[in-house]
Amino acid sequence: MISFKGSHFPKHIILNAVYFYLRYSVSLRDLEEILAERGIVVDHATLNRWVVKFSPLVAIEAQRRKRPIAVSWRMDETYIKVRGQWMYLYRAVDRDGKTLDFMLSERRDTSAATLFFAEALSNNGIPLRIVIDKSGANGAGIKAVNKILKRFGCPTTISTVRSKYLNNMIEQDHRFIKRRTRPTLGFKSFTSAAATLEGIEVAQRIRKKQLKAGGNGFAQFAALAG
Repeated sequence: MISFKGSHFPKHIILNAVYFYLRYSVSLRDLEEILAERGIVVDHATLNRWVVKFSPLVAIEAQRRKRPIAVSWRMDETYIKVRGQWMYLYRAVDRDGKTLDFMLSERRDTSAATLFFAEALSNNGIPLRIVIDKSGANGAGIKAVNKILKRFGCPTTISTVRSKYLNNMIEQDHRFIKRRTRPTLGFKSFTSAAATLEGIEVAQRIRKKQLKAGGNGFAQFAALAG
C-alpha cells in the first residue's frame, strides 16, 4: 500500500490527477486548469511532484499484478527528448501486444541493450525468441544475455529473429507513448522522465487490460495504490 502521509490533498484527488495526466494527452498546465474548473486549486509544479513520486510506486505493483505473457517477444527502442537531448526508450511487447518492459537510457549501445534484456528477463521470465530490427547493439545484447544464462547453467538459449514485418507491432505500440509525451514538450530531467514514463506505461497496460483487476481504468489504477 502506498503511503500518502503528509499530503495536503485527499488520496482520491491525487490519484485522479496522476492517472488523468498519465492516460490522456494533456500538459501539466492544462491539468492545473481542468482541476481549477472543478474547484481544486493545485499548482502544476505540485502536480509534477505527484506524478514523479507516485508513478514508480504504482508501476511496481502493476508489475506484480500483470497477466501471463507469451514466450515470443518484440523489442525496439524509440526516442524521448530530455533536457533538449534525445534519449532512448527501450521497450518490449509479446506477440499479442502485451507490454513487457521498458527502460530509459542515455545511450543506445550494447551495454544498454544488455541491461534492458537482463531486467526484462528478471521481470518476465525467459522467452524462446526475441524479434528485433537490424540493430547490431540489440543483437549483441541478446548474445550477452545468452552467455550469462549459460554461465548460470540455464539450458535455454534465446533465439534472435530479425524481421521488420514482425516488429511492426512494437513500432505501432510506440505511438501511444509518443502521443502521450508530446504535450510535455520535453522532460526537464532524466529522473522525472523515467518516473513519468513508468506511469504512462502503467496506463498503457491498463488500457490493454493486462492487469488482474476489474473496473474502469481509474479504478484499476487506484487499486494499485492500495
